[in-house]
Amino acid sequence: MSDYEMLTLPNFRLQRGLTLPEAKLAYKTYGTLNADRSNVILYPTSFGAQHYDTDWLIGPGKILDSSRYFIVIPNMFGNGLSSSPSNLPEPFGGRQPPTFTHVDNVTAQRRLLLEVFEIERVALAYGWSMGAQQALHWGALFPESVERIAAICGSAHTSPHNIVFLEGLRGTLTCDPAWAGDRFIARPERGLRAFGRVYAGWALSQAFYRQHLYLELGYSSLEDFLIRDWEGSFLRRDAGNLLSMLETWKQSDISDNDRYGGDLTAALGAIRAKTLVMPGAMDLYFTPEDSQAEARLIPNSQFRPIPSVWGHRAGNPAKNPVDQLFIKTAIAELLSA
Repeated sequence: MSDYEMLTLPNFRLQRGLTLPEAKLAYKTYGTLNADRSNVILYPTSFGAQHYDTDWLIGPGKILDSSRYFIVIPNMFGNGLSSSPSNLPEPFGGRQPPTFTHVDNVTAQRRLLLEVFEIERVALAYGWSMGAQQALHWGALFPESVERIAAICGSAHTSPHNIVFLEGLRGTLTCDPAWAGDRFIARPERGLRAFGRVYAGWALSQAFYRQHLYLELGYSSLEDFLIRDWEGSFLRRDAGNLLSMLETWKQSDISDNDRYGGDLTAALGAIRAKTLVMPGAMDLYFTPEDSQAEARLIPNSQFRPIPSVWGHRAGNPAKNPVDQLFIKTAIAELLSA
């Protein structure tokens, strides 16, 4: 028995030209939709995550308060629940998985809100990491449908340095002997373990490791942290799905569509929502400098870095009460505006 619902989208045309006879969008809802449908928060998933990995911040009195808001988590294409290389039938499985973009993700999400719930406008699009990319896509592609955006440790456009990071991850995973040049022919355990260790060096700051903060989380050593936290996280995932989500991340650009034709300045300038741009102060790949440059081009935006040594993970502080409080305070102020 699953704890989520599934929307089937017949003949769903993807941005890069292929059509899925049946695209699947998995989603989970929390709270109660009010009579005028004005209390909706959209919370897309992030890289490698499914809804149950990131719903810790949802509940009465939490960052996303389910006693007041109706919260919808749509699972990103490629994450193993929605349409993904691991669950697509032929001819799209195996050697020919399609490329998913965030245009595909937000198009499907909009259809979910309209067709299932008759929701035309969201009070808040909230996202961390790749979820923030989707929230900003909503602001650019459907500006009339979003009142507020909280972009936590994400970007409107994947930077060249970020692409270098992603290519390093891809190269690490595909060095496994199970990679056949176009697909995995067995479970790449060595590649997944190496993937987790490379990711660990990027997702948390130098100060986090210098201060040995992993010991405060209950790990007995750095090696224990790397094995149980990082290797363990990615060993749970399908390697083909990880490559799919890396490609979605690499191609993320709110201006890469027919509406803006690659003009990022125009796309950022078209966002009408009251927007909170909140990077981690020591994020190594969604850097505060990049986030500030984008925030300057969003008309009604606030740039508010998280003063944390937790790097990228400052934006998803499930085990970090200080950063939780900072984000909770900022979101409460945004929703009261």
